[in-house]
Amino acid sequence: MGQGRLPARRGLGCCALLLLLLLGGSGSPGTPPQPRGPWAQEPGAVPEGGPWGRGRYEAVKKHLGAVGALSKQYWRYLACRVWQEGCEEEEKQREEGEAGPIPSWSFPLVGQDYLEILSAWYCSFGKCCETGDCRIINNITGLEADLSQQLHGQHLAKEVVVRAVRGFLQSPRPQKALVLSFHGWSGTGKNFVARMVASHLYRDGLRSDCVRVFISLLHFPHHNYMDSYKAQLQRQISETLQRCTQALLIFDEAEKLHSSLLDAIRPFMAQHDSKGQQRSIFLFLSNLGGNTINEVALDFWRAGRAREEISLELLEQRLRLELQEAAENSYAHSQLLRENLIDAVVPFLPLEYQHVKLCARDAFLARGLPYTEATLDQVAQTMVFVPKEEKLFSAQGCKSVPQRINYFLP
Repeated sequence: MGQGRLPARRGLGCCALLLLLLLGGSGSPGTPPQPRGPWAQEPGAVPEGGPWGRGRYEAVKKHLGAVGALSKQYWRYLACRVWQEGCEEEEKQREEGEAGPIPSWSFPLVGQDYLEILSAWYCSFGKCCETGDCRIINNITGLEADLSQQLHGQHLAKEVVVRAVRGFLQSPRPQKALVLSFHGWSGTGKNFVARMVASHLYRDGLRSDCVRVFISLLHFPHHNYMDSYKAQLQRQISETLQRCTQALLIFDEAEKLHSSLLDAIRPFMAQHDSKGQQRSIFLFLSNLGGNTINEVALDFWRAGRAREEISLELLEQRLRLELQEAAENSYAHSQLLRENLIDAVVPFLPLEYQHVKLCARDAFLARGLPYTEATLDQVAQTMVFVPKEEKLFSAQGCKSVPQRINYFLP
């Protein structure tokens, strides 16, 4: 942000704050706000156009005097929240115990909570913060709720992702970046969960300046240019980490990443800000391990056991063995595992018939279209199911369901 634009923005923020304060009402702390300001006409007061009554004059004087007394403290807090200026002074006073509670006002939202809302409102008009901090929301409760409602057939992924992200964000000083590796067949929900994590950590979701998505075959297609790709990747990650106190980096088709690219990424995962002021989350999405996961799910089905009985310990052990064996094929995840940089291997189970029906229902609802149980069955029946004998798992998961509902529209 250019320095020349700061005064105008400060003026706007200050005027908006002053206006909201004056319109909020009067009274003592904790008193419910009145529907009228201190200058509203009281019963029996002087007629319209006459001089103000003494009571209204004193009320306005009290408001303006309070604004003058609190303006410096409010302004310092607002400047720190919106423009990241003067935060050192505020932090120093907080540590020394000098910054006492801000005197309350009789507004619907008061004190620092009021300034939080004002900062969010101001930032909603654009990218007001160079670091993007104003766009971070970290809505873990919403993430957990949406995963429970919209991610079907993945009890392990729901639990692991929510627990890992919540624990990482609540840690005061994480020693390293959070690294999660998603594994499973195409269409089982890996990209869906990655998008949902982004949308609940940042107001702008995948469009946030603090979120970067890399697709192996799209961004790094030619092995002859790996040195150039490596330099570009390091620069892009470094710039993102410098700009954002919390960054999310997603690598799709991770099994196709060249080992030199993983070497470029590894230092950013291994080191972290010692003060805990900078955090980064790495998500690797891979089809590798899908067959192993499917074999375990099929064995449970043949034994008459519910898929919800499949434990993370069982699948994670099998997956880690497969990843280590993949080292011969230059799949660098094995090196990351040896250095304990991957915090959790997240298995995505194959989807069954009832899960495909739920995906079809979500697709109809997302477009505001009517549906019946018969229609959902028709959509599910167009999918290919494997193995050949049992026809238990959808070969494409739910990947093509949103397009298939077009064939069943009235």
